[in-house]
Amino acid sequence: MEAKEMAKLAIQALEDKKAEDIKVIDISDISTIADYFIIASGKNHSQIQAMCDNVDETLGRAGATMKQTEGYKTANWILMDYGDIIVHIFDTENRLFYDLERIWRDGKEIDISGLE
Repeated sequence: MEAKEMAKLAIQALEDKKAEDIKVIDISDISTIADYFIIASGKNHSQIQAMCDNVDETLGRAGATMKQTEGYKTANWILMDYGDIIVHIFDTENRLFYDLERIWRDGKEIDISGLE
């Protein structure tokens, strides 16, 4: 499955669980770790875990395999590594603190509708 298709499915799964402030950063030109970072926020730990579960289920049904996940128990920042895409799901406080959008500003932020 192509990275773009995985990203679209992950975004749809996040939106299904009412994710907030979803951002997509194309890092393919500046890093070899992945093609896309998808960053989203949730309001509480239960919602953040539900978003993670939905992304995993949706991508799994489509044939994508998660390489690794980190942070599920605490649900402050869950990182889901699918190789070509990496999904970051934050609570509000940790998203502001880590500010991945600033750290990866050399990447190209993509309008979600631009993935269509």
